[in-house]
Amino acid sequence: MSVILDWTPQKARAFTHENLGFEHGLHERPMFTDEGLAELLDRYPRDKLGVFTMGEDPVAWTTWRRGSPGQLSGEQLLEAAKAGRIWLNLRETNRYLPAYSALCDEIFADKAAHAPSVRTLKRDLGVLISSANAQVFYHLDVALVSLWQIRGVKRVWVYPVAAPYIPEEALERIVLRETAEQFAFEPQWDAAAEVHELTPGRMVTWRQNAPHRIENGSMLNVSLSIEFMTPRALLRANVIYANAVLRRRAGARPRIQQGFTPLAVGKVAVARAAKALKLHAPNERVLPPTFRLDPAKPGVLETL
Repeated sequence: MSVILDWTPQKARAFTHENLGFEHGLHERPMFTDEGLAELLDRYPRDKLGVFTMGEDPVAWTTWRRGSPGQLSGEQLLEAAKAGRIWLNLRETNRYLPAYSALCDEIFADKAAHAPSVRTLKRDLGVLISSANAQVFYHLDVALVSLWQIRGVKRVWVYPVAAPYIPEEALERIVLRETAEQFAFEPQWDAAAEVHELTPGRMVTWRQNAPHRIENGSMLNVSLSIEFMTPRALLRANVIYANAVLRRRAGARPRIQQGFTPLAVGKVAVARAAKALKLHAPNERVLPPTFRLDPAKPGVLETL
């Protein structure tokens, strides 16, 4: 049985090129019950687990804070997500747990069967467990993304891949890892956004580098966030990287080329050479933990 339930020839042709919504059946699987999620949290490498909290204003992206899960059990972590305002991010779950590796393979095999022209690379299946009314601020991803809703309801705003929503120089800084993926947001931009209401059994995928933000409904949310590359997406990322180097090193004012043009392929060579010569040393922004979860009081954050 297909993982995605409503493939059409039109969706297969548009996949990775346009913003698309799909239906799926993953929310019915027992691995996403409370017991399954508690087991996942127990088995997932604790040093890889992202624990975050945030403010309520969608403009106040600097309120995004990282915390420490401590030695809480998987059941306690799940209770903290139910009771508090936290976002648990389990990146690359497919790398660490066989059941999620098999799920990732199943999802991409389904994509290969229905959109065979799309070759995928660098697959990352992550699990998101988040509190009622939690949010992810306006940001973008370098890779292609699909967001699969398993439990709860969330709203996703997806914005155009264009200025003013994402100036090219800001995109370059993100690709160079000079800045975080989150950045300033103007509420009036919502007028240009596509809005997707995700309920269990819904999935949305969007164009590469499309800025987006997310707000949970008034209940626990569980989602899969799947990132991946295609040859075209990898080409675009390298073009942006090369543009950043040319802007800084040669004072150029480069533009992003679409598709496999000679100029775009030449910029891939520039990007590879720049990386090999280490012409750019990123100063990656790593948030220090500022709170920890209280094992005795689910949802309570203790300041470090």
